[in-house]
Amino acid sequence: MLVTNRKLQEDAQKRRYAVGAFNVYDMESVQAVAKAAELERSPAIIATTEGAIEYAGHEFIAELIELATKRSKITYSMHLDHGKDMNIIRNCIRLGYTSVMIDASHYEFKKNIQITKSVVSLAHRKGASVEAELGTIGGVEDSVSSKKILLTDPRDAKEFVEKTGCDTLAVAIGTSHGAYKFASRSKLAIDRLKEIRKAVDVPLVLHGASGIPSWVVRKAKLFGAVLGKAKGVSESDIKAAIANGISKVNIDSDLRLTFDAAVREVLKKHPEEFDPRHILGPAKDAVTDMVRYKMKLFGSSGKAR
Repeated sequence: MLVTNRKLQEDAQKRRYAVGAFNVYDMESVQAVAKAAELERSPAIIATTEGAIEYAGHEFIAELIELATKRSKITYSMHLDHGKDMNIIRNCIRLGYTSVMIDASHYEFKKNIQITKSVVSLAHRKGASVEAELGTIGGVEDSVSSKKILLTDPRDAKEFVEKTGCDTLAVAIGTSHGAYKFASRSKLAIDRLKEIRKAVDVPLVLHGASGIPSWVVRKAKLFGAVLGKAKGVSESDIKAAIANGISKVNIDSDLRLTFDAAVREVLKKHPEEFDPRHILGPAKDAVTDMVRYKMKLFGSSGKAR
């Protein structure tokens, strides 16, 4: 069953857990997230980036998500992550996405408000909720690229939410996109998050939150991946963020690395294998396990309505 991000996050905010937003690209990743949600009895946000839409085809990926969720009693949302192209945003709403993100955070404050407000008007007419972003999250992932991390100002957040009418707000508290987030241990600005939480009532979102587990990196390297010193957000920082107001946590790189490591393992151990089902099947199962692991970490397991 598909509902809006706002509905999922308001329940999470009230009950002090977070809903995972898991980026998908194809049939295997959609099935992996849906299966994890069923097994964990957890709500889930199934998200597509503009890059994933270009890769899979917009109608195709939307149909896959709808098919995977419509007969379920678990509550899901179908969400556009980091929407910047207005044509894609309009198409998402037309295709039945229950949530869209407008990322105008790279513009100056007034223009961000103006653009976000126009998307809110468009989406609300069709019953979809809108996520906006204020502040800058560093790193590189798909079409998102920024060398700077500009923390969200609580006073700006209050004005922004009031003037745009956005349903949820992605905040910058020190995370970064991609697998190479930190030189050493992560350190999030939890005090800043507390101030933002006091300033606004809407549910808050944490982007760039993959943990880049060391065991996944080791496995990928063991079977041939060339990776640098990949570092993610620690579990303790994730728990602290959720305890202080985050109700949606975005995960992408962890799923990519997990899928990659599993495919590499099959090809290395079974070089004679050429059946895609035997190569991609274990990778799909590995992603399911990773999503279940994240749901437990976020406290969403067993919370499905």
